[in-house]
Amino acid sequence: MNTFENLNLSEQLKESINRLGFTEPTQIQRESIPLILKGKDVIGESATGSGKTLAFGAGIIKNCNPDGGIQAIVLVPTRELAEQVKDEMIKISYNKPIKILAVYGGVSINPQIEKLRKTEVVIATPGRLLDHLNRHTINTSKVKIMVLDEADRMVEMGFIEDVERIIKSCPKDRQTLVFSATIYGPTKRIAQKYMKNPETIEATKMVDPSKLKQTYYDVPPKLKKELLVHLLKKEDSDLVMVFCNTRRITDIVDRVLKANGIKSATIHGGLNQSKRLKTIELFHKGKFRVLVCTDVAARGLHIEGVTHIYNFDIPKEPGDYVHRIGRTARAGKKGLVINILSSNDYKLFSRLKMAYGEFDIQKEERPYLTPITKSEKNYSRGKGNFRKGYRRKNTNKYGRSSSRNNTNRHGKSSSKNPRFKSRRNFKRKYN
Repeated sequence: MNTFENLNLSEQLKESINRLGFTEPTQIQRESIPLILKGKDVIGESATGSGKTLAFGAGIIKNCNPDGGIQAIVLVPTRELAEQVKDEMIKISYNKPIKILAVYGGVSINPQIEKLRKTEVVIATPGRLLDHLNRHTINTSKVKIMVLDEADRMVEMGFIEDVERIIKSCPKDRQTLVFSATIYGPTKRIAQKYMKNPETIEATKMVDPSKLKQTYYDVPPKLKKELLVHLLKKEDSDLVMVFCNTRRITDIVDRVLKANGIKSATIHGGLNQSKRLKTIELFHKGKFRVLVCTDVAARGLHIEGVTHIYNFDIPKEPGDYVHRIGRTARAGKKGLVINILSSNDYKLFSRLKMAYGEFDIQKEERPYLTPITKSEKNYSRGKGNFRKGYRRKNTNKYGRSSSRNNTNRHGKSSSKNPRFKSRRNFKRKYN
């Protein structure tokens, strides 16, 4: 089966796939779509970008009927992935009048409540969907298909109990599909507990090892930012993703890059949803070259044109490293992964090499680094353009007003302060 014509798809699905420009199915699509269309439970072990959305989407679009209530639920770990899956499902459902809704937290729940009454397919994060279940604002009694996408990530994020409660709320006579980069422990237990004789498919990774070069630099902690700036200016790259382990480091790195004339933006869990979606959209369009992010962007998101991955921090879990580097070297294109190590990263890096001994991560000689100037360092510590340590005019070392025109010897505002038009008002204020 080398074409979609051989997968027994409906004419509507064939037309949608032709519009998307797909000519040949991926391995996960080729092996899972016939089983899904037959109504079988399927466990698909495949990496992000392998085409699994089209695989389970084909089954959902075929079996869902307009105005039939909620008939399919797709659970995903992050808000960004919910939006991405929704957009892809809408494209797959071309010419079939079914409504598809993304449901997640961080936004008002009221519009979701209204739209859920007229929706056939729901793509949701576990927390917000459970909230709807508790409020009785969603009816799962007609669900035919339940999909767990990026199941291992949901387990790692602590959603396992929420996922089980959602599964139990759906009819037992349903089709269950589980897709994950790795099938282990809790994910396996869910499959054994809630699936009926599932078929297991293991797809090869979409990242081409022959096209992916992995390197690392060993530098003192104080030189990590200098090395990153140096490499970003030196390397010939298209889109770049820089991964950090915490929101704080993400913001600091972003400010350092901006101070050095490198266009960048951040993605992490501390940003509101509209900001995160807008940033991803602009990155897709190439409005800025560097995206500094936490692992919230490592899973699920499909971003074309990423040629370089920088690990400013080594991930705490070896599995997250695989998802990070999976952003590049796709579809036959070359990619480069650069790990920036300091003494704080040695333990995590050793764990990573033990877990993935097949990875050939080559050491690179540290280049001569130009120190970041004092003003640039101050910029990275402060907020916005304000430099930490800069004393405003007429303030003491504590940032309080020191002008005698505005305060008396006790530090209280004097009558000359414009807030007090007369001595009488001053007395009323303080006596």
